[in-house]
Amino acid sequence: MYEIALESPDQADVKALLDLSDRYHEKLYPAESNHLLDVADLINDRTHFFVARRVENDEVVGCGAIVSYPGYGEIKRMFVLPETRGTGLGRELLMVLEMAARQFELPCLRLETGVSQPEAIGLYRNAGFVEIGPFGEYQLDPLSLFMEKELVKD
Repeated sequence: MYEIALESPDQADVKALLDLSDRYHEKLYPAESNHLLDVADLINDRTHFFVARRVENDEVVGCGAIVSYPGYGEIKRMFVLPETRGTGLGRELLMVLEMAARQFELPCLRLETGVSQPEAIGLYRNAGFVEIGPFGEYQLDPLSLFMEKELVKD
């Protein structure tokens, strides 16, 4: 069982998870194809950072952020521990991010993920994300996949 809540990324256990995420992505992609925000970039008024913790021991097991831009929100730093993959945590975290984006009245969510992460791509596709071209400051990159999901108002 997991609990997901808004938290600061500037905590030792969260930083350790982000470091693990960095090492994971560094093994898959060259530096120019890694678009990870560091802790300092995650602390601002337009970024909402969520942490997933295991209820029984308060262990940090995942995270994800929404960065608000005019006209859309971008999912950043979505990551779960390898041993939690396949448990539904990623889907749960993505649902929390989507609910938050709706509360922030964002019309859509966008993201950039890497082509070497089929599990993440499958998660996003199953959640209704579709492929789009580069957005914001991103450039076309054969190692990147750009996706978007329109958020229908309830």
